[in-house]
Amino acid sequence: MKMKKLFLLLSFALCATWAAAQEKIDYSVYEDKCNFYIANDLGRNGYYDQKPIAELMGVMAEEVGPECVIAAGDIHHFDGVASVDDPLWMTNYELIYAHPELMIAWHPICGNHEYRGNTQAVMDYSRVSRRWEMPARYYTEAFSEEGTTVRIVWIDTTPLIDKYREEYGKYPDACQQDIDTQLQWLDATLAAAKEDWVIVVGHHPIYAETSKDDVEREDMQRRVDTLLRKHRVDMYINGHIHNFQHIRAAGSDIDYVTNSSGSLSRKVKPIEGTVFCSSEPGFSILSATPRTLELRMVDKHGKVLHTVTRQK
Repeated sequence: MKMKKLFLLLSFALCATWAAAQEKIDYSVYEDKCNFYIANDLGRNGYYDQKPIAELMGVMAEEVGPECVIAAGDIHHFDGVASVDDPLWMTNYELIYAHPELMIAWHPICGNHEYRGNTQAVMDYSRVSRRWEMPARYYTEAFSEEGTTVRIVWIDTTPLIDKYREEYGKYPDACQQDIDTQLQWLDATLAAAKEDWVIVVGHHPIYAETSKDDVEREDMQRRVDTLLRKHRVDMYINGHIHNFQHIRAAGSDIDYVTNSSGSLSRKVKPIEGTVFCSSEPGFSILSATPRTLELRMVDKHGKVLHTVTRQK
């Protein structure tokens, strides 16, 4: 009986804490805007902070009303998926992001962990799930809402980094991809973009503080950043590093954003160009009007840690 009372008291305390946290969230900043969720580095079978962050995303979506979830890779740790019937689709994704407000379009890309498995199955899952919308390894879509137009360009970064192409035993699909064709497509897509805001999303960072190999960023700077600067892209968003980072690089007007992990985060420290960084796990909310583009980094309690703002 005492244990039952203790359980009820703990449950009540948790509910009260959750309710108090929710009351502090200022949802007015998302009103009359075109909103998007950004989430990545998720797949931990619900462990670490994945479940509470997934629940928070669902609860906040009731007020935010995101157009879609931009899933910037590594939805499945550690070796991707074997097929569309792999149980990881249930334990990493379907049963975790089960909130009714998350039954919206998810637009994913492959991360390096997907490239350890069957990348074709990641695309083919679009025929299984009504909300999983991945038409190709790289693709683009224009959104129009509240008088605002936003173009999102998803790119496939793993094949663009030489070290993955060379490790064909570990990343068998990476060396099979034609990177010149992708870069030509990216150049043409950005040249034709006429929307109010243009955002490019990839899994790997162009600039970031990390212990990962420098060659990753060097290849991305050489192959991708030259095109982003050429076409004056507004923002580049990535995952991979498992923390929040906002960087402004010398000679570039682009905001380079690393979105934190939606499950397990890692430590981070400032480097040259760092505007903000945090080792907290969480997700981001991108909000646009014709004159303002804002990206809010949200921790696992719903607190906005930092806002990236661009104005016309």
